[in-house]
Amino acid sequence: MKPVIKWILGLGVVGGVVAASVPFWPAKSAYDDKAAEQRLTVSGEDKAKLIKRGKYLAAVADCAACHQSPDGAPYAGGHPIETPFGVIYGTNITPDKETGIGNYTSADFYHAVVDGVRADGKRVYPAMPYVSYHTIRPEDSDAIYAYLMDQQPVKRANPELGLSFPFNQRWALSYWNLVNPKLQMPVNATPEQANGAYLTDVLGHCQECHTPRNAIGGLKLASAYEGSVLGKITGPSLKPEALAARGWTAEDLRKFLKTGMSPQGTMTLEMYPVLLHSSQYMTDEDIAAIQTYLTGDKLPAAPEQTPVAIDAALRQSGRDAYMAVCAGCHGVDGEGKPHIAPAMTTNTSAMLADPSNLIHVIVDGIAEQRLGNGEVMQAMPGFKDALTKQQIADLVNYMRAEWGGQPASITVQDIEKASH
Repeated sequence: MKPVIKWILGLGVVGGVVAASVPFWPAKSAYDDKAAEQRLTVSGEDKAKLIKRGKYLAAVADCAACHQSPDGAPYAGGHPIETPFGVIYGTNITPDKETGIGNYTSADFYHAVVDGVRADGKRVYPAMPYVSYHTIRPEDSDAIYAYLMDQQPVKRANPELGLSFPFNQRWALSYWNLVNPKLQMPVNATPEQANGAYLTDVLGHCQECHTPRNAIGGLKLASAYEGSVLGKITGPSLKPEALAARGWTAEDLRKFLKTGMSPQGTMTLEMYPVLLHSSQYMTDEDIAAIQTYLTGDKLPAAPEQTPVAIDAALRQSGRDAYMAVCAGCHGVDGEGKPHIAPAMTTNTSAMLADPSNLIHVIVDGIAEQRLGNGEVMQAMPGFKDALTKQQIADLVNYMRAEWGGQPASITVQDIEKASH
């Protein structure tokens, strides 16, 4: 046998052994048990401060959005998370010893959050964003742990995962982790940049919805914040030039995160739970840090919007549909009505190249929104039964061409595709 063939065969054998051993590799970050014990074995006022800090960090990390039960029990689990591979449910993270995390040590909790490894050694599905949480500071994890352990235990078993073979094989996540690197903090960042990255990328895990994913669901970290498809909707790009093109200012973005409302619209779809459980409770300083991290010190100038050509008959048909079902709340010319409905003239849903969000809202409607500044936006009905698919397509084209600077190219097929 030729030496080169021996080398190839040898490398193949070594590679096979390495690949086969991946599920048994240590997969845990360093954790100082003694330092954690000092942090956690406090009492009185110090313990109250620790729990208060944990409560705030749990809000910034938006834990309740996935772990709150459908009936509203905080952290009791059962919330369904739709993925391309099936349904995953947020787990019970109350301190119940049988169905929750009551038997977890602070180290167990830390490794579950930052490494995706449960106390029993099994892997956690990356719907729990440990890829982003990977660099959470141990002291912050301990504070969240102290807060959760101070909550009322709820005895509620976690639902069975709705995953088919081979996605229901947890051991295979070892290989998933091998080819999908975890998010890291920026190198050589200033203290301000590092703080913004920690709040945005790590605790806020914003890339999980706004960064595109590969075929097996991993984040394409080289394309951070370029936008992502989330089932039937889109997590739009948060790149500075994309934000500027949609009319965002630094002040608008801060107001949006704090109150859920800005000239660009109100928080809806997958962003509404972020407001409900997280961003409205953040300090102004932390919101400003997130905004600066995303936009830089100054957003680029917004490009001048040129009129979009639209066939006269198509425009009239879309305008007729708008007047019939939209104008009563959003205004005859899309100007909106204070305390009732946002303006369409500056709404970003019509400005996105991907029409999914706009179609989804028109077809399925929006539930009542209770915003962070005490405002309540009334429920918007869906119009899938009030309008034909052709009328919906015409309405979408009208709104995109009239206010979004997008081509009037949406077809009935696009409506059908976005509606299923």
